[in-house]
Amino acid sequence: MIMSQIQTKRPATAPNPPVFELIEVEQEFSVPKPGRGLFNRDTVGLKALDGVRLSIAQGASLALVGESGSGKSTLLRVLLGLDAPSGGRALYRGRPIREARARGTGFARDVAMVYQDARGSLDPRMTVGQLIAEPLRHFNIVKKGEEAARVAQLIDRVGLPTDAASRYPSGLSGGQVRRVAIARALASEPSVLVADEAVSGLDVSTQAQLLTLLRSLQRDMGLTLVFITHDLGVASYLCEEIAIMYLGRIVETGPTDAVLDAPAHPYSAALRAAAPRFFEPIPEPLPGEIPSPLDLPKGCRFSSRCPAAQEDCRLRDPQLGQQGAGRAVACLHPLTSTGAQASENR
Repeated sequence: MIMSQIQTKRPATAPNPPVFELIEVEQEFSVPKPGRGLFNRDTVGLKALDGVRLSIAQGASLALVGESGSGKSTLLRVLLGLDAPSGGRALYRGRPIREARARGTGFARDVAMVYQDARGSLDPRMTVGQLIAEPLRHFNIVKKGEEAARVAQLIDRVGLPTDAASRYPSGLSGGQVRRVAIARALASEPSVLVADEAVSGLDVSTQAQLLTLLRSLQRDMGLTLVFITHDLGVASYLCEEIAIMYLGRIVETGPTDAVLDAPAHPYSAALRAAAPRFFEPIPEPLPGEIPSPLDLPKGCRFSSRCPAAQEDCRLRDPQLGQQGAGRAVACLHPLTSTGAQASENR
């Protein structure tokens, strides 16, 4: 007798959606039309974000890099749900970010923020212990009798002295204040940590200590980390992925080391070449100025500053497209590894 075996197929499970996904996101502001006098009421649209595409997976560490005026802060506000995009879709775990933020406290608890002005983000009338306990109480993380123990755990986790709970922010150093801000962010037990220039303005040794702390927290807790910075060295040390912005668009993404070792976009190569190095002369800054968002050049918006621009660069507007495994670039003539190196040595 022949027995037939029937194999049942298990239904395929859908992959988890990205933590954040931006699909052709635009953000336009109305500003006074230039050259119309003090009492001008005529306005014109300024696109701070223009067709941004970005996907951030659970557990990823992403550095968002670009010059001042590139749109990093505007993008940050969209990610946090503080502003609704004027175009495109901004999603958090597959749902519109603004919708997720409006429904209960789940989003606010899950997505924590460390602000650039850490001292300004803390109430000076509250002790460190009270500041860290506030999210615990707001989100009902622990019972009231367990607050002090949890606060002590968080203080120890971020490397603050044991007596810090009874001190006020005004009596702490700049590095200690950043640690308080990190501990307060971690109090809600988030899965996502967003940090805006969290180590800027500090001495080198304090920066190194905080970066080591953030990296260990991200790995030990499985956090999704989004770090906004202008420092390529910080991006390289802290984050496994990088997204480089220029004039409201992301022009290159990929693994941080791969992008910085062999940039595919001339702007990425220029940023890399402009980064200071020990025992070497200060490099020449990137030539030219960022064009006004109100008067963008035709074609590629970097063409007016690009040393490798060709005729079609001034006519065609490149879109972000795949460039090898895990990398994407918005350039009509991407650099090879040799070309990137040549650009660095100019």
